[in-house]
Amino acid sequence: MPKSQPEGKLDTVIGPGTVVHGDLRVTGGLRLDGQVEGKLDVGETFLAGPKSFLKGELRCRDAVIAGRIEGNILARESAELQAGSHVLGNIECKGLVVQRDSFFHGNCIMSRASERGSQSQTNGSP
Repeated sequence: MPKSQPEGKLDTVIGPGTVVHGDLRVTGGLRLDGQVEGKLDVGETFLAGPKSFLKGELRCRDAVIAGRIEGNILARESAELQAGSHVLGNIECKGLVVQRDSFFHGNCIMSRASERGSQSQTNGSP
């Protein structure tokens, strides 16, 4: 069953009509209803509204996407592509939900937490 309410609170909102160029790091959750061109590093849940646009890499715990993303998504836990979403890029997560009428062009790598930890240590990544 798809996640209807994300866990954790949303600390930051990038509203409609807002355009950000550059990398952002948010320790809590983030809701995107505007546009970002750059890397997003979100400590908790990332929510992309239906008219949102992200061009760049996304790192987060959980991702719930209803808008457009052009870039890779690295979610430590889960990713959900909601109806109407448009994702061009690879997704790495432990669990993936793709709803009907969403678009996804890329590869998906699903792994367990223990596998991800050993891969990161092998590759020298944090």
